[in-house]
Amino acid sequence: MNKTFRMITMAYLIFTSAVLGMMLYAGIVVTSVTFNTHLYVGAELLTQFQEGQIMTESFLRLSYVVNILIVVVVLYEGYKFKKFERDTLTKIVTFFVLATGLLFSQYYIPDIIAMQEQGEAMTESVAFLNTHKGSELNSKIFALALLVLIVQNMRKACK
Repeated sequence: MNKTFRMITMAYLIFTSAVLGMMLYAGIVVTSVTFNTHLYVGAELLTQFQEGQIMTESFLRLSYVVNILIVVVVLYEGYKFKKFERDTLTKIVTFFVLATGLLFSQYYIPDIIAMQEQGEAMTESVAFLNTHKGSELNSKIFALALLVLIVQNMRKACK
C-alpha cells in the first residue's frame, strides 16, 4: 500500500469511526436527554411532541453527515473493489451500510418529518409508531454494519 493511499485509508477510518460515534451518541445520549427534559429543568416545559420535533431536527442534521458518509464509502470501497482488494464480508457490509444509510436519510427522516407536519395526532398513530420502530431497527443495523466495515478495513490496513 503506497503512502498516499495509506493516508487516505487512515482518514477514511477516522471519518467512518466518527460517524459511528455520532450515530451512537445521538441514539443513546441525545434521545434520552431530549425525551426527559423535565429531569434536567425541573418542570414539564415541553410536550412529548415538541421533544420529538427537537429529536427529529437532531437526526435530520445527522442525516447530512450520513449522506456524506455514503459518498465516501462508495468512492473508497469502489476504488478498492476496482483494485481487486475485496472480500465477501466487506462487500456485504458495504451493501448494508449503503442501504441502511440511504433508508435512514432518504426514507425514514423525510417520512417522520411529513408525519410530524400533519400534527400531534398523527405521531400517535400506528403508522408513525411502526415507522419509528423501523427507523430504530434500521439505525442499529447501520451502526453494526458500519462497525464491521471499520474493523475489516482496520484489519486489512494493519497487515
